[in-house]
Amino acid sequence: MPQHPTGTPRRTVLSSAAAVAAGAAVVTSAPAAAAAGSGGRETGDRPAATAQHPDRELRELLKEVDRDRIEATVRRLAAFGTRHTLSTQDDPERGIGAARDWILAELKRYAAASGGRMTVELQSYVQQPASRIPVATRITNVVATLRGAVDPGRVHVVSGHYDSRATDVMDATGDAPGADDDASGVAVVMELARVMARRRPATTLVFAAVAGEEQGLYGSAYLAESFKAAGTNVQAMFTNDIVGSSRADDGTRDPNTVRLFAEGVPTSETPQQADTRRSVGGENDSPSRQLARFVRDVADNDATGMNVRVVYRRDRYLRGGDHIPFLERGYAAGRFTEPAEDFAHQHQDVRVEDGKQYGDLPEFCDFGYIARVARVNGAVLWSLAQAPAAPRGVKIVTSALTNDTQLVWDAGTEPDLAGYEVVWRETTAPEWTSVTEAGTATSHTVDLSKDNVFFGVRAVNRAGRRGPVAFPVPQR
Repeated sequence: MPQHPTGTPRRTVLSSAAAVAAGAAVVTSAPAAAAAGSGGRETGDRPAATAQHPDRELRELLKEVDRDRIEATVRRLAAFGTRHTLSTQDDPERGIGAARDWILAELKRYAAASGGRMTVELQSYVQQPASRIPVATRITNVVATLRGAVDPGRVHVVSGHYDSRATDVMDATGDAPGADDDASGVAVVMELARVMARRRPATTLVFAAVAGEEQGLYGSAYLAESFKAAGTNVQAMFTNDIVGSSRADDGTRDPNTVRLFAEGVPTSETPQQADTRRSVGGENDSPSRQLARFVRDVADNDATGMNVRVVYRRDRYLRGGDHIPFLERGYAAGRFTEPAEDFAHQHQDVRVEDGKQYGDLPEFCDFGYIARVARVNGAVLWSLAQAPAAPRGVKIVTSALTNDTQLVWDAGTEPDLAGYEVVWRETTAPEWTSVTEAGTATSHTVDLSKDNVFFGVRAVNRAGRRGPVAFPVPQR
């Protein structure tokens, strides 16, 4: 039965502080007076209406992230001299093979505490000569998989790349310590694998250290294609690439911000999907953008100590990372990166020039910052694993012209599913500003015109955890 906000004209409901919708609360976010450190949002704005307060379980998990372990991982990886994809693979002390074997041994050690729930494997293939690969080269990803206890078919992936480079991308023998790019990201992945191995997430979590990124995203492309070929239900993927420093090239520091790059128009969009998008809007409502909003909802808070700054781009200007092969295959994905890069300490030969030290060395990393980035990733992965999936089949009914908006969706299958919420925002708003309960039904009507606002639906479980929002398409 349709439910409408009562006593509030539809043209003003978005700006009201609170309203009632047939007995269901409408929670609306509004500008606060003004405050610095606004959690990555516009200064002075409160958190989105969809923000979720971290519970005790999540806080305890995040407290286990160890800054000193992260530092030890970064320094150990940098000590292999070079981890260039074309470097030696059979030297036990130097080169990408030595790094691969060390990562494998560490992840296996973490898996030993999982009671058999975590498995670790080398995922290898031979890349034939291609761009930046002059000869046939074995590329190997190190992958730890923590099987979900309730819904193992739903998968969430986090990665960092363990290969490195010097100034010349084809220099396979010179020193390329790669501390920030990207031992920092690998350290995040490994620390989360260690912390979560002893827990029982509801869904499957994959922790991947991939190779071949600097030569052309080869390892991540192989990983993404392996998932695609197997029909794996990858709900989210995050790469951590250059997350090692809070210091910009001018010396300024921003130790509590991490950038999250999230594309708008999907890389994998079909011509039919493009036609629909142009007709209804939604350039800012791709699955990856919904994932980015979820990240802010669960990880932009005092439990992580971080502000998540979402950047409305697939990646940095004219650049790319290991999430792109996942986007190309239709998976929602994003990239975490430090707030401002210092290019003297990435993609540089190790040298002193005019009294200035160049090179991607551990001494230029901020290990406390990396630990906070790990907590952001941990909050997101755990929240995704423990919450319901985004509802499927979400549609706006368009069989008749009306100023009401009726949404319908498919019933979820989670055993602890408690119901659904409908969210909306102005078309110019970056985040969801209003939430109303929809109960256990799979249809809900809001007394607002679909012409004027964007809608979404999210699921809620009995523990009160909310999943990511699903953006509707027209039901004709």
